[in-house]
Amino acid sequence: MPPVTVLEVTDPPDLGRICQLFGQIWSEDPGDPAVTPTLLRALSYAGGYVSTAEAEGQLLGACVGFLGSAGGNMELHSHIAGVTAAARGRGVGFALKTHQRTWALERGIEQISWTFDPLVRRNASFNLTRLAARPRAYLENFYGPLTDGINAGDDTDRLVAEWRLRDERVALACAGSAVEPDVDRLLADGAAVGLSTDSAGRPVVGNLEAPTVLVGVPTDVERLRVTDPAAAAAWRRGVRQVLGGLLADGAQVDGFARAGWYVVQRVRR
Repeated sequence: MPPVTVLEVTDPPDLGRICQLFGQIWSEDPGDPAVTPTLLRALSYAGGYVSTAEAEGQLLGACVGFLGSAGGNMELHSHIAGVTAAARGRGVGFALKTHQRTWALERGIEQISWTFDPLVRRNASFNLTRLAARPRAYLENFYGPLTDGINAGDDTDRLVAEWRLRDERVALACAGSAVEPDVDRLLADGAAVGLSTDSAGRPVVGNLEAPTVLVGVPTDVERLRVTDPAAAAAWRRGVRQVLGGLLADGAQVDGFARAGWYVVQRVRR
């Protein structure tokens, strides 16, 4: 595969291409875009992060962030990042995030945050395993109703990922040495299943009192929203209750297994 090139961009034509790309990825309502060229122009001028990923002149992905302090320290908040469906599995998202990490560190910024839907398995795996970020909060219906082709009809619950850029685990992950939780070992060591799937594909709440709790998510919630909206809504409620409840009680997510499990460690009091 041709190499992916990530570049910071500021020119209006490039910013317009980013908006078109996001519109295609999310099947956006033209009247409700996630970003506009003028907004991106202002963000880039004010010192924000706006980048593209290309290969052989083809735009494959883009990422946009702005400075903030929601985590208590100055950080870059990565507002939106997207990769075309055709480019998935080519390392485009990883190239964008590692470029963003380098960009931030060069400016003395040691933390990046972003939000993601806790039900989307591939995003949880990418964020928590491939990048070694860690959730710091569960936000219920964070954006309110959205009209794009991916999120329409569902509440917009989000996990806030916190990426501590100088953390040893993050550095190893960015060097290609990410560590995935071993679910079989965790179960053998006494981990409990806090949320799993019944024979009909619906969520079932289990044991939430063990020191380590495994919280499951559906295989493909985006497809489920189309084929079985009631099941998708049940999963939203279940993950909100279990994962959101555990985090609100002080528990911490220690990783995510690709088989679809959040590994949650309860804090001993």
